[in-house]
Amino acid sequence: MQESLSPNYLLRAAEQVLAAKENIIICTGFPVAGTFETDGPPGAFALYHFLDSLGSRPWLLAGDAIIGALGESIRTWPLKSFDYEEAYAEAQGLLLDLAPSLIVMIERPGAAADGRFYNIVGKDITEHCRPVEPLLELATCPVIAIGDGGNEAGMGRAGEILDTLDIQPARAGCDELIVADVSNWGAYALIAMAESLCSRPILDWLDSDALLQRCVDLGAVDGVSHEPTNTEDGFEAAVGEALIEEIRLIISGGTQP
Repeated sequence: MQESLSPNYLLRAAEQVLAAKENIIICTGFPVAGTFETDGPPGAFALYHFLDSLGSRPWLLAGDAIIGALGESIRTWPLKSFDYEEAYAEAQGLLLDLAPSLIVMIERPGAAADGRFYNIVGKDITEHCRPVEPLLELATCPVIAIGDGGNEAGMGRAGEILDTLDIQPARAGCDELIVADVSNWGAYALIAMAESLCSRPILDWLDSDALLQRCVDLGAVDGVSHEPTNTEDGFEAAVGEALIEEIRLIISGGTQP
C-alpha cells in the first residue's frame, strides 16, 4: 500500500496537523472480542496529548466502550448509532457543533463496498461497528487516516492495490493516508514529524508501554491474541519502543532511514 501513495505523505500530514486550530477530532477504536484493540487508542491518546500541548482542542471520538472507560479525563464525543442514517444525522450535529479544522482516523473500521464491516480475516463485524463514513462524507476539513490492514476508515485512498490483498478493503478515502505495520506506530511517526517541523524534542515525553498498559486497564485486548496484554497486533511493547528510538535517531540525523 505504501508504494501506491504519493511520496512525502507523512510530511504533508504533519503540516496539516500543525496548521489545524481549535477543535480537532481524533477517531479510534476497532471492536474485537467484545471490547476494543490495543492498537489505535494509544496512538490516539499520544496525538491528543501532543495537540493539547500545542494549544489546540482535541476531541476523542469513539464508541461507548472507550468513552465509558475514560470517564471525564479528556474531551470526548461518543459515537452512538450503528445505523447509517442515524449516524449521518449524528455526524451533521457533530460537525455543526465542533466545526473541526482537522479529523484524524486511527485504526477505525471502514465499510467495504457492500456497506458492511469486516475484520482482517474477513469476518463480518458489522453489528459491532458504528459507521464513521457519514463523517468522512460530510467533512469539509482535511482528513488524515492511519491504518495497517486495508480495512480501516480512510484506506480507500490507497486505490486499486487494495483489491490485490486477501481482505475486504474499506472504500472510504481521506486526504492523507499513513500506513504502518501497527497503526499506533503510524501515529507516533506523525507526531515525531510534526515535532521536527516545530523544532521540539522528538517523542521524549512518550511512554508507549505505559499507553498500552493504560488501554489494557481500560479493557482493551491485543487484536491478534485477544488477550489483555501489553502488546499490539502480537508485537511485544519492546518492539514499539525500539521503533520510537529509531524514529528519534532518524530525525536527529543519527542514522539513515
